[in-house]
Amino acid sequence: MANLRDIRRRIKSVKNTRQITRAMQLVSSSKMKRAQDAAIAGRPYALMLADLLDSVSEKLNLSGAELEHPFFEKREIKTRGILVLSTDKGLCGPLNTNLFREVIEQVKGPAKFITVGRKATQFVARTQRDLLADFTVSDKVSFSEIRGMLKLAIEAYLDGTIDTIEIAYPSFVNVLVQEPVIQKLLPIVDLEEVLTQLRKRTKTEAATLEARRDSREMCFEPSAKAVLAELPQHYVKVIAHQLLLESRAAEHCARMVAMKAATDNASNLVDDLTLDYNKARQAAITQEILEIAAASAAN
Repeated sequence: MANLRDIRRRIKSVKNTRQITRAMQLVSSSKMKRAQDAAIAGRPYALMLADLLDSVSEKLNLSGAELEHPFFEKREIKTRGILVLSTDKGLCGPLNTNLFREVIEQVKGPAKFITVGRKATQFVARTQRDLLADFTVSDKVSFSEIRGMLKLAIEAYLDGTIDTIEIAYPSFVNVLVQEPVIQKLLPIVDLEEVLTQLRKRTKTEAATLEARRDSREMCFEPSAKAVLAELPQHYVKVIAHQLLLESRAAEHCARMVAMKAATDNASNLVDDLTLDYNKARQAAITQEILEIAAASAAN
């Protein structure tokens, strides 16, 4: 009977776990839909802005004007600046593990880190890397929440503390696929890679936004210098915000899939334990019948 009691206790425990993972799956499904919509809605604007900056820089080059902006200046890379976008909580499968493995493999040499999410902060501290600051961002990912982080990163880039600004994040491909990516924001050397990734995500034909191929003359108001003074910084902020939206969508997708797998595994375990319980119970009943029969035959 003790064996039956243990099996019943395990069945009850697994059922309780299944209820928890099922509830987390439903919550993640709801958050996943909102995060997906936000990420997808922001892609066309990010693509348009990147294409606009690419076309402006191209027109200025063709007109013989120099791009006198610190974001366009090539410099010797002594210390890389890495923004790591992770989750605050676990239970999202290998999402964070794959991201941190990508950081370990791709970031060699001196680097300073700015983290978003508790898991990234713990990773940087555990691996004894140089942490400039850590931030937390809500699921809504409002633009106002990341202003302090971007201001710190840009100031560190301008004063020479770091020589690049790169963002390591889990890219949202679809519900089942989230790829770890390290995307370079500064210095702005070649936007073609950024445009290619954005076009691929938005499924936009390359010809629809190729302003670079437009042979018409471009007039800058109030002046090319004034436009160039504001546009690059706005581009960095918008792309960083978009990548944070992508990482949140990837997080909720990964957590929903992980919790669904946990719920299914719990259901399978309950079935197996129920079968073991029935076998043990049947064996106990058979043993009692044999004992009764043996006692009756002895009398």
